[in-house]
Amino acid sequence: MKIKNSNQKMKPIIYQVLPRLFGNSEGRNIKNGTIYENGSGKFNHFTEKALKGIKELGITHVWYTGVIEHATQTDYSESGIIKDFPEVVKGKAGSPYAIKDYYDVDPDLAEKVPDRMKEFEALIKRTHKAGMKVIIDFVPNHLARQYVSDAKPEGVTDFGESDDKSVAFKRDNNFYYLLNTEFQSPVPPENPESKWEEKPAKVTGNDCLTAAPDINDWYETVKLNYGIDLFDNRKGHFSPVPDTWNKMKDVLLYWAGKDIDGFRCDMAEMVPLEFWSWVIPQVKEKFSEIVFVGEVYNPDLYRSFIKAGFDWLYDKVGFYDTLRGVMTGKRPASDLSGSLDSIGDIKDNMLFFLENHDEQRIASEFFANDAQKGFAATVLASSVHRNPFMLYFGQETGEKGMDEEGFSGRDGRTTIFDYWKVNSIDNWINDRKFNGGKLTHEQKKLRGAYSKLLSLAKNDEVINSKGFYDLMWYNRDNPHFDSHRQYACMRFSDTMCYLVVVNFSEEDVSIRLRIPEHAFEVTNMGTRGYFKGKDLLHGRTKVQFPSAVAVNGGLGMEVAAKAGVIIPLCNQ
Repeated sequence: MKIKNSNQKMKPIIYQVLPRLFGNSEGRNIKNGTIYENGSGKFNHFTEKALKGIKELGITHVWYTGVIEHATQTDYSESGIIKDFPEVVKGKAGSPYAIKDYYDVDPDLAEKVPDRMKEFEALIKRTHKAGMKVIIDFVPNHLARQYVSDAKPEGVTDFGESDDKSVAFKRDNNFYYLLNTEFQSPVPPENPESKWEEKPAKVTGNDCLTAAPDINDWYETVKLNYGIDLFDNRKGHFSPVPDTWNKMKDVLLYWAGKDIDGFRCDMAEMVPLEFWSWVIPQVKEKFSEIVFVGEVYNPDLYRSFIKAGFDWLYDKVGFYDTLRGVMTGKRPASDLSGSLDSIGDIKDNMLFFLENHDEQRIASEFFANDAQKGFAATVLASSVHRNPFMLYFGQETGEKGMDEEGFSGRDGRTTIFDYWKVNSIDNWINDRKFNGGKLTHEQKKLRGAYSKLLSLAKNDEVINSKGFYDLMWYNRDNPHFDSHRQYACMRFSDTMCYLVVVNFSEEDVSIRLRIPEHAFEVTNMGTRGYFKGKDLLHGRTKVQFPSAVAVNGGLGMEVAAKAGVIIPLCNQ
């Protein structure tokens, strides 16, 4: 059952979650621990009650990260799954981005391994029944070195099965080959008598053209060939269509046929734009409502990827990096204006976020060391435009990400490579009650604030309208407004206007915000009148003013430290 979105103005709010970590309440959190020591979350741990709790955060889409089967050091050979060589697996659990079988799901996530696909299909149905949509990863740029599909449909050939290994590049080869070489892993084999053998060595996933990648390379993966000759100035050979294109189209159609609602496309910009322009329309022709989310880091490529058919793109280098700099005091809040202006024509297609599996936790010592700063930034990120916002599981409970799990060190991130229990999430799950019973008072307060904010952002008519007016230019020289630590703008529809102010400083502030007469005209509020409003998030901040005061002297208000306000302005 697909969820139809009858409200076309509803803002997409995505919840990224790793099933392997979510619901894992039994692990002992032993560094480098096995699945038997540290446990693993399961598809079935996302019960109706759990999904209800997720939806209460204002969530419209759940991105289940790490669903497709990937390389792992856990032995599932008794279930007919070929055992992986440890020297080509990162961590005991393995990376979700080293795909081992594009047509299967991760056995770690199943309570009964033989029923793993049925358990995932049941999760799709439960998520839809809960009123949310399902996104999974599509990993097109690379796959596991030891790729073997034991679940592929009849008639499908494995990647590399028909390759001509006597040449470095050939259009219809699935891999690139480093002739007369042998792959050397940066991780010594556990048993030198039985190690992974790869002759000739294949090019590593991050375009590493050596048979001996180092520990910082994506050494556990192999680069896929989309018709780009890496050895000859990256010339494209796209006619006729390369074999990899057809194989990947089949993978997308296979998963779309499982009734999922979208793909988050890993490292999309490392795959030729020509492929996306070819494949996305074909998938959407059969599954018209499916969405494609692209991990694209080069802003110069944004518009090309949107034209190719992507619905939403990561805005990491622009908005995220700028907002992170503001949160940590390294950049002025006024820089946000330029960041937002740079995507003005494509703002509806940009996905904003403050955490994900690649980035450091806001509450970690490597970022802001304070979860509340993340909430203040989310007020802006979720309300400044009507584009999607993504929340990473644990952000709502102030997860610090300061564990040293194993392959993933103490780096401010939540591991994707190791078996682990995420304590703040486990405290919310509270012995499967999913009621936050073990959260601290501050964690409960933070989660409640996220729920209120994101539910508002999802449903509110003004936040889901196009109207936006940046107030920073008019307050650049305002002595009663610090443009380094505060940001202000107006959001408006045909009938209503909101004032959004965020205070990034660690002190409560009294400001006098100037609003130009032009803003009153643009937002349809009228240039004359007496206005008043009350903050929708906390209700504490109230304003009352005639337009002349706002234009000339400035609108006075109190904004708490590390907080934001969203104030509807009514003309009395």
